Amino acid sequence: MKFLKKLFIGLIALLAIVVALLYIFNADYLLKAVRVVYLHGKTTAYLDDYVHFDNRTIKKGTSQPWATAKDYNKVKATKRLEEAHKELGTVAYLIIKNDSIWHESYYDGYGKNSKSNSFSMAKSVVSIAMFKAIEEGKIKSLDQKVSDYFPEFGSGLAAKLTVGDLSSMATGLDWDEKYSSAFSITTRAYFGEELEKTMLNVGVIKEPGKEFEYVSGATELLAMVIVKATGMHLSDYVSEKFWQPMGADNDALWQTDHKDGIEKAYCCIASNARDFSRFGKLFLHHGKWNGTQIIDSTDVAKMRTPRFAASPQYGYGWWLNNYLDKKMYYMRGHLGQFVIVIPEDKLIICRLGHIKGLQTETDPHSNDFYVYVDEAYKMLGLMEPDQGAGNNKPLTKAEAVN
Repeated sequence: MKFLKKLFIGLIALLAIVVALLYIFNADYLLKAVRVVYLHGKTTAYLDDYVHFDNRTIKKGTSQPWATAKDYNKVKATKRLEEAHKELGTVAYLIIKNDSIWHESYYDGYGKNSKSNSFSMAKSVVSIAMFKAIEEGKIKSLDQKVSDYFPEFGSGLAAKLTVGDLSSMATGLDWDEKYSSAFSITTRAYFGEELEKTMLNVGVIKEPGKEFEYVSGATELLAMVIVKATGMHLSDYVSEKFWQPMGADNDALWQTDHKDGIEKAYCCIASNARDFSRFGKLFLHHGKWNGTQIIDSTDVAKMRTPRFAASPQYGYGWWLNNYLDKKMYYMRGHLGQFVIVIPEDKLIICRLGHIKGLQTETDPHSNDFYVYVDEAYKMLGLMEPDQGAGNNKPLTKAEAVN
């Protein structure tokens, strides 16, 4: 009995020392990571983790419901698509054709009004907000220096950093884009409560504007610029300029680093498939929403055009792909969140779920992307059952870059 008592006291003492060391070395954010992730049986951020964080509301206005197609949900998902849904834990899958919902399916207790984490699909939203701020003259141009807003970036290579570099992921930031590493800056940004301070201490170690390198810190810094330039919380600006004009059905939530803090802008909008898909419709119509131009068509074109010939997979906040001899562009997030736009066929595909497919070093687009596109075309009768790359793509459960 005495031994057990000593062991218990020893464990408590050890725990107290560990906690103290975390605070001493400014790594106390790991306590929140353990509480939010591991104590809920997870190994990474997950779809409904927003309930464990502070959030700011992206307020809706007057709802503008989606139209539904005459043959809504009359065609069942293909066998291959159902296999992918099961293996990768899909919670929502939508096919929107000619601005009408043609197919809609939900799983795992989720429905049309359920909230789930956008993860890095939020990066596309932040870039749209930046272009809107430029239209309104609040930001001068893509060439405006970040140091105009944050003098911490006013010397050395950082002095060359522009808002366009942030949007196009050409920053040269000293950033470790690792989601499973406890001590990476990405983990600190996600669970820490001093996000602005974290960002203002990030160095620029390569010349900006030269090449694409995906880092979440770029979007966070861009959001901080937008907030400074507009004088509004990011959530409020997005609500006023997009969420309300597009007639979202529901309020959305944007995670903040602490109560009344700043948005975790590189990720973390909690919404649903129908409302996320509105950004796809906006881009499909070159920035018009039901006849009203809410962002200039030239800006939409810029966002879906590669900045660098060596990196044709990315524009300004949007992923790009030429597949099936068609130009496609899309929003994408951790664990396989997608809003895919295929303008040639007036098609939007949205998929939300728990697991993302395999990301290889030879293809910047994950394998599940091809399945979601191929099977939509087969369901629509626009592709033969044996066609498409998705038939041959393994859906390995692997963590991937956002």
